[in-house]
Amino acid sequence: MQCSDSIPSAQTGVDVMTWTNPLTLLRHGWTRHWNPDRPVRTVVSNLPFEDLKKREQPNRRYEGNAIRTNKYRLWSFIPMNLFEQFHRMANIYFVGLAILNFVPVVNAFQPEVALIPICIILALTAVKDGWEDFRRYQTDQQLNNTPCFIFSRWKDVRVGDFVRVLSNEIIPADILLLHTSDPNGVCHMETANLDGETSLKQRKVVPGFSSLGEPFQPQTFDSTVVCENPNNNLNLFKGYVERPDKRRTGFGIDSLLLRGCMVRNTDDAAGIVVYAGHETKSMLNNSGPRYKRSKIERKMNTDVLFCVVLLFFMCLIGALGHAIWLETFSSMPSYIVPDSNGNYTPSVLAGFYMFFTMIILLQVMIPVSLYVSIELVKMGQIFFITQDVELYDEELDRRVQCRALNITEDLGQIQYVFSDKTGTLTENKMVFRRCSVMGTEYCHEENGLSLITVRPHRRQKSRQHSSHSYQKMLISETVVVPDRKLMLEVDRQMASIQTGPYLDFFLALAICNTVLVSSVTAQRQRCGLGKVFTSMKFFKRGGETLADPFSIDEDESDGFHSSDVSDAAGQKVISSERKVKSSLSGSEEVCYEAHSPDEAALIHAAKAYGFTMMERTPHYVTVKLPDEALLKFEVLDILTFDSTRRRMSIIVRHPHTKEIIMYTKGADSAIMERLGNVFSDMSQVNSEAKQTAVKTQRDLDMYARNGLRTLCFAKKVISEQEFRAWSAVRQEALSAIEEKEERLMETANFIESSFTLLGATGIEDRLQESVPETIQALRRAGMQVWVLTGDKPETAINIAYSCKLLEHEDLVFTFSTNRKVLQCQLTNASVPEQSLICVSQPASSGKLAFTGPLMEPSIGLVIDGPTLSMAMSDELVEQFVELCKHCRAVLCCRVTPLQKSAVVKLIRQKLRVMTLAVGDGANDVNMIQAADVGIGVSGQEGMQAVMASDFAITRFKHLQRLLLVHGHWCYSRLANMVIYFFYKNVAYVNLLFWYQFFCGFSATAMIDYWLMIFFNLFFTSAPPIMFGIMEKEVSDSTLLSLPELYKRGQHSEGYRRSTFWIAILDAFYQSLVCFFIPYWTYNGSDIGIFAFGTPMNTVSLFTIILHLAIEIKSWTAVHWVIMIGSVLVYFIVTLAYSAICISCNPPSDPYWIMHKQMADPMFYLVCILTTVVALLPR
Repeated sequence: MQCSDSIPSAQTGVDVMTWTNPLTLLRHGWTRHWNPDRPVRTVVSNLPFEDLKKREQPNRRYEGNAIRTNKYRLWSFIPMNLFEQFHRMANIYFVGLAILNFVPVVNAFQPEVALIPICIILALTAVKDGWEDFRRYQTDQQLNNTPCFIFSRWKDVRVGDFVRVLSNEIIPADILLLHTSDPNGVCHMETANLDGETSLKQRKVVPGFSSLGEPFQPQTFDSTVVCENPNNNLNLFKGYVERPDKRRTGFGIDSLLLRGCMVRNTDDAAGIVVYAGHETKSMLNNSGPRYKRSKIERKMNTDVLFCVVLLFFMCLIGALGHAIWLETFSSMPSYIVPDSNGNYTPSVLAGFYMFFTMIILLQVMIPVSLYVSIELVKMGQIFFITQDVELYDEELDRRVQCRALNITEDLGQIQYVFSDKTGTLTENKMVFRRCSVMGTEYCHEENGLSLITVRPHRRQKSRQHSSHSYQKMLISETVVVPDRKLMLEVDRQMASIQTGPYLDFFLALAICNTVLVSSVTAQRQRCGLGKVFTSMKFFKRGGETLADPFSIDEDESDGFHSSDVSDAAGQKVISSERKVKSSLSGSEEVCYEAHSPDEAALIHAAKAYGFTMMERTPHYVTVKLPDEALLKFEVLDILTFDSTRRRMSIIVRHPHTKEIIMYTKGADSAIMERLGNVFSDMSQVNSEAKQTAVKTQRDLDMYARNGLRTLCFAKKVISEQEFRAWSAVRQEALSAIEEKEERLMETANFIESSFTLLGATGIEDRLQESVPETIQALRRAGMQVWVLTGDKPETAINIAYSCKLLEHEDLVFTFSTNRKVLQCQLTNASVPEQSLICVSQPASSGKLAFTGPLMEPSIGLVIDGPTLSMAMSDELVEQFVELCKHCRAVLCCRVTPLQKSAVVKLIRQKLRVMTLAVGDGANDVNMIQAADVGIGVSGQEGMQAVMASDFAITRFKHLQRLLLVHGHWCYSRLANMVIYFFYKNVAYVNLLFWYQFFCGFSATAMIDYWLMIFFNLFFTSAPPIMFGIMEKEVSDSTLLSLPELYKRGQHSEGYRRSTFWIAILDAFYQSLVCFFIPYWTYNGSDIGIFAFGTPMNTVSLFTIILHLAIEIKSWTAVHWVIMIGSVLVYFIVTLAYSAICISCNPPSDPYWIMHKQMADPMFYLVCILTTVVALLPR
């Protein structure tokens, strides 16, 4: 009855089905979509409705779990692929001309022959697209047919089904967690397949649905799940479970198992499917590769239009010439054929027809194979970039990744570089260096000296490295040498009162975090899926028993675990430097899984002083004290960190005093402003709290000046009555669907107030290797380098000086948040003439200092987040941009991820410059995607930045070679190749144009049309492709030693409008030479039309090939083979064609013409003389 009561609820929650446009349906199949205006979906169990027909089931309209990432089906491949290819105007142009050639009054060649070039181009592209799509299809089939509990295949899973996932098994759909084998109701999940992060994420069962020690019984589930509609936010999920008695229990992202992730450290987990297939969060985030148009491609499209205009005028000349030529006859000559009625076409109408005939004849003016050649060249360029051994990281065994296939040349045109700081310029390997407790500062200088990194020197050595050595490396990076004075103070409080601010400080370090604890024996063990599935009993729809999917025999379970462990030899050390094994008392060992290096450094600092976190569950956290006693805190609530509050809190009940205590950590500004009335109450001027706050702030400023990352720690004791009232409001906010985030933010801000300050920490994040040298090289190359960071100004400025972003002789402007002062500073500083006497406001002081250099100084700008928001407002943005143009370096501090992307977009759009953004964390994704070129650094903060980037590197120093060497090469190669393509086609087609002046503009060709097709498709196609892939006009060592050479790409010197027109004029000159020297040679002779055209065709080939040979700066064996091979292929094909073609092009035929020409010495003299004269200007 309870289940039947929930049916109306499910049916009333069903949304109205809408249909998308036919093209989308064609792409994705006839998929039903939900009305996006309805914010929630309602899910009930499928088990009570198994006997109903599919169209009568309550969850029938939700998407199935089968996915399809391939674009085509067998029946739709040809029409869809052609539709996509016809997005290129050049393809439409050539197909239109081929169709036009079927019109009898305007055709220039055999209609079928005219279709060959464009059909070959379309076929090659279709084969490439089809192969790529077939590989995606194979991947989809492999994934869809992966076995899982409940059903025999992933593709059969539906919304409302109950699914059980075992340890080390991939999660098949987005599942609301209702049961786990863990007694604390938690499940650990690895999201490396989704976001690249190897640290474990903890998920917990929806409150009230976990029965300790009892198997999950899905048939007893009689509640209704109400959640938000599918979206791609991996960090947000909200909804509630409504029981039959209308009681609601809220849940969030911490109860959702995500498709594609893997269950770790948990024997099994079970839940109900809420999103399946393409509606899962992982699939909604899988948008495929982003398409970016390069700068050269945009210019090239304009030049194609110029060629169209040029073609139009040439055809117009031909049309007018033909009409005038016909008017010169008093009576029509016999070789002009009348129509079927015996009438002759009027000269004006004949000229009009001839216009279209000339378009067909001279169509090669537009390079049809250029686009395909560019794709091949870029694939070759990417291959050589990824194979560069100088960009290979031996320590991580990674090479550079090229994720965007169509913007390689943009690497050579970058003008502005926007970089994150932490993890990009720095190592993101944190070392606990200093701390301040209750206003007393304690230095830990020994920690920096003890940092040891063991790096294998070769890949083979890396693979064979023993787990013991690797553990030694991991431990060495988190070793904290305690300060003697601080240790004595801790021991004193432990021996006397066993309470106090020092103990609270280290308890806050130990428990106010998201670090997970597990024993070494529970670490992630990998095993083959085949072995897992052999121990499974699959449950098919319509089966007799419901209990099978959620229970395994004891023997099978044991067998599974034994194979799991035995298969994991060599995997006992977790492959992440954040997961550090810590030795505890006796033989017990634990493994810390930290989401960030900061948390790992802090928890190991607490451990160094004897405060060791032993266990963490959703409800309890256990800490071992220096005297070996265990404190088991009850966790009442956790207020997670967010970029708005910039702090994190944990609310616990003390096991001895039973007090409710909130420990909080966060940025200094986020804590100091919430210390109650310590600063505002004048009666507390000399109070201990005020003195502690002042001293701590002084220590924080000192840490920041030394380049350390700072955090403040505080506590608050909450009364029972206050907590109960607050908790009720908090639970209402957790159960909300509408404005849930805003309500949760309000509850957090309400309770996080009136703190008692405990102390602060300073953590060192060291610069990566060769960062100063890389920034200097980028500067010498003409690039402006900006650093956008969330750190406080003092820390960021110190790092900026260390990495040579700022020099000590630079004039540095530091802007505060005063609107009037900012307006005045921007107005004065934006005028270059006023830079002779400039005002500098150092970051460490509020006073103004004056300098008066006699020459224009190097200006640096430091601006914080709030000031940046004002500077980018409508009334100040123009002045801000003008000032930035004159700054040698800009440092933006305390900026949010959205501000980072806004800055990149502002500079890119206002200054119209090529931008590059480089970062390593999820907070850099927006910035990376906003830039023309996005670079991801695969570092310590997961792989989100890499997955959103166009190129991925492992070290910031690799940026120097990637841009200065490969960027320069890719740009110059592609620019020269595109110009050469335009030159080649114009030079060749003009031979036909010049002949029209001697044949009455009748659109007659003196070269066989088959040879004209072969000329561009085969004879002259390989050399420019080879040129675009392998040309090195300057060696890599020269480019690295002279970064100034990079400016050629920034100024577009390789591909300017003038360069294009010079190439066109060169093509006209060479075509004149290649036409008129043979013409004058054979003038007055009785040779046939093809015998006259063969020397021109041969001379044109020699001229075009040797023209490219002059352009090549670095010759290799590949160059010689392709250049000579192209000439040999020409002669072989032409000789064979003229030997077998008797009536290929009636009424004329090229039979034996090439053989006769090669037997005539005049042919060789014409070829040599013409080629020399044509290439003389070069």
